Formats: sequence, structure tokens, C-alpha cells
Amino acid sequence: MNVITRNIPNAITCLNLAGGVMAILCASRGADTLWCGLSAFMWAFIFIGIAAVADFLDGFAARLLHAYSELGKELDSLCDMVSFGVAPAVIMHYSLAAAGAPEWTTWAVLLIPVCGALRLARFNIDTRQTTSFIGLPIPANALFWVGYSSLCLQGAEFMAEWYVVLAALLAVSLLMVSPMRLFSLKFKTWGWRGNRLRWLLIITAPVLLFCMGISGLMWLVIAYVLYGLFDRGEE
Repeated sequence: MNVITRNIPNAITCLNLAGGVMAILCASRGADTLWCGLSAFMWAFIFIGIAAVADFLDGFAARLLHAYSELGKELDSLCDMVSFGVAPAVIMHYSLAAAGAPEWTTWAVLLIPVCGALRLARFNIDTRQTTSFIGLPIPANALFWVGYSSLCLQGAEFMAEWYVVLAALLAVSLLMVSPMRLFSLKFKTWGWRGNRLRWLLIITAPVLLFCMGISGLMWLVIAYVLYGLFDRGEE
């Protein structure tokens, strides 16, 4: 395998990082209008989405090209920490401030990257997480906060109340470091048998996004957790 082919997954991983950094930079601009008439917050959401797609594709590329490496594994975790740990915390910080939440809650978001770092560190040394996850995956954590932030910015005042924010921060952050087992989206076959939960989640995603827009991502992550809790026959 030549050096270019071997580093294709790492290049895609770096796109993940670039998306996370862009999300942070855009979130810091708040409600300013940036490109194509979209707000900076909207661009922050888009860049988190780009990072999530890159995070999925780098693993897919590594499996397809048989280009696994310790470098790639460590690089993936470092990039995930920025894109799905730091970036959602920054987005929440500015969106809560814009929604008029109590100032101390805008700093309580530090819990997101702290638990995210613990989640990634444990994942790197845990050999049990090859076909499923133990604890909420950090990309799912990021998607939850994108959906939550969207609700806050849409004027859902209830979501900016300190007790709701604190409850959500504690619940999602603790889920990342919990012993709860959740299924991955890695398909070994494409049939319904053995993939029921995966297909249900894939079907649920466009329905929620169509009905609720970006805020549907929050409910999608909740659905993912509930599927893991109450429908575990095949796992």
C-alpha cells in the first residue's frame, strides 16, 4: 500500500477537525450573518454536521482500504475531542447567552468536554467496544447539543431555564461515561435481521428532521438511547 492510500483515512479525519474548528469560530460570531445569508449559528451547526460525516467516512475508508494504524486511532480521538467535545460546548455557551439563560449556566457547559475527554480516553483502551459502544458516543453528544441549541435560538424559553439546562448537561454528560451499552451503526449485513435497531434509527432520522428541523437531532439522540434501553433483543 502506498503512502497516499494509507493516509486517505487520516486526511478525512483532519476534515473532521477542520469542521469542528470552523464550528467554534462561527459560534463565536453568534447571530451575525455570514455566508449565503445564513447566521453564524447556522453555519456552526452545518460544520458540526460536516465533522460528523467526516468522522463516519474516515472509519469507512480505513475498513475499505485496510488502512488501520495507531496514528489514525489517536488522531481520530484528538479530532473528535475538538469537534464533538469542545465545539458543542462553545455553541451551547453562546446560544444560551443569546437565549437569555443565567450566566452561570453558560459556563456549566464545561461539563461537556470534560466528560467527552473521559469518554474518548476510555474508548481508546477498552477492547469491548468493537461492535457496540459503552456509554453515549461523543458524536451523538454533539448532535444532541446542536438540536438543543437550535431550540434555544428558536425562542423556546423553557429550554434556557437553569434547571432544564443543568438537567440536560448532567444527563447527557453522564451518559457518555456510563456503563450503558449502545449499538453502533456498523453493518455486517444489510438485512433487517440483526440490524433492526440500526434500521429503525435510520428510518427515524429523516422523519424527525423533516418534522422538527435541526432541533430534531436532539430527539434523534434521545430515540437512539431509548432504542438501546428498551429493545435489546438482538444486541
